[in-house]
Amino acid sequence: MLSQLRGGNYEMLIIDWRVADLTAVELFRWIRSEFSKVIPIMCIANHADEHEAVEGLSAGADSYLIKPIRRNELVARVKALIRLAYPSQNVAEKFAFGDYLFDTRACRLTVAEELIDIKPKEFSLALMLFRNLGVSVSRAQILEEVWSRGTVISSQTLNTHISRIREKLRLRPEGGFRLCSIYRYGYRLDQLSVEKDAEKSP
Repeated sequence: MLSQLRGGNYEMLIIDWRVADLTAVELFRWIRSEFSKVIPIMCIANHADEHEAVEGLSAGADSYLIKPIRRNELVARVKALIRLAYPSQNVAEKFAFGDYLFDTRACRLTVAEELIDIKPKEFSLALMLFRNLGVSVSRAQILEEVWSRGTVISSQTLNTHISRIREKLRLRPEGGFRLCSIYRYGYRLDQLSVEKDAEKSP
């Protein structure tokens, strides 16, 4: 693997925490020391261990995923890391999700053409949730994408940002979207079916 890394051209690496012959931490540090190009690294672990996660991220990993791997989350995490690593490939500056329009250049958000008063971190967090619509995102993933790697924030700070986004963007069932928390994991934004809502109405 090491010899192939030296001779190949890779856009991203997905590496299991249990590596033969050396530790994952040693491998991450070797990759970061050998390559001038910053290659995104995703670490795959067998169980949730906060110590291992911190150790791996500190050694150079960019993301951390726990087995069993859920396909939708894996795809979403890979796309997120690619966007961060190769920003020049992201030509789109505006993203539309129904009535929600995100202008990334101006950090401007409108809902049904109404300008929303939103702070930069709230904007980034809201855009991330919409770009992962229907997919559960972990707290670790949110911290990696919205806050810079190595930044430590409290659970209360993240909860406060989520609460503000829910209120400002009106992400409630009556508005067609539902932003809910997932116990001991993270959050999920879903777009509700109008037909299903109509069936539930008396």
